[in-house]
Amino acid sequence: MENGESLEQAALRESTEEANAVLENLQLYTVISLPHISQVYTMFLADLKNTDFFPGEESLETELFTEDKIPWEKLAFKTIDTTLKNFFIDRKKGTFPLHSSIIEKKNH
Repeated sequence: MENGESLEQAALRESTEEANAVLENLQLYTVISLPHISQVYTMFLADLKNTDFFPGEESLETELFTEDKIPWEKLAFKTIDTTLKNFFIDRKKGTFPLHSSIIEKKNH
């Protein structure tokens, strides 16, 4: 988040910076704490207003995937993996509650 920015404004800005995506109807969906790196991730559900998205200044490529085509092994962050898995479970149930979780550092 930037100074003076709401959580929703930050989500919209990041969506533009990453994918030039125009979103509406934001709903807070996931809050994931990563205490070992002092970060908290928040993800929103939203409606994609159109499919005219394209890579933004912070991305190399953008693409939509069906559930069976997601390249799970290429996802860079556990937070995204966790959120997507919750989404597909919730979609089958037809309800999208707020998810809150903690991802701890792995001990090797």
